[in-house]
Amino acid sequence: MPSSRFTGSVTTPTVALSIDTGSPLLDHTLDGFLKIAGVAATRSLGEDAYHAARKGKLSGSDLEKSLKKMCKEGAYWGTVAGVYVGMEYGVERVRGRRDWKNAMLGGMATGALMSAATNKGTDKVVTDAITGGAIATAAKFLNYLV
Repeated sequence: MPSSRFTGSVTTPTVALSIDTGSPLLDHTLDGFLKIAGVAATRSLGEDAYHAARKGKLSGSDLEKSLKKMCKEGAYWGTVAGVYVGMEYGVERVRGRRDWKNAMLGGMATGALMSAATNKGTDKVVTDAITGGAIATAAKFLNYLV
């Protein structure tokens, strides 16, 4: 019986960017911001390209809206990531340990800060802190498994 097999490898592109502000906390924060801002902007661009392809046309107005959306998404998600990375690094430095608790505390602080910045009220700040801590902790545990 005939059979076929596919073999190969997939490699991801790497971008080397070194940030040195003289402060490790600021370096980590900026690195997190730039990485996730780029991902968010690219996701937004892909989404808008898909919608333009479905419509079958692209106008100057569509391009302007897409660029504004890319900047807005990149800035928002980059800020969230930067705050989280900075918080996690700060907690690690204060505690003197590198474990999942840093992710949990960093996620909680990030959730609370981002929620408080949008003036959603005390209950929402608490629930967003819990959500941020849970997501960060789950992500850290998943990283340990992989």
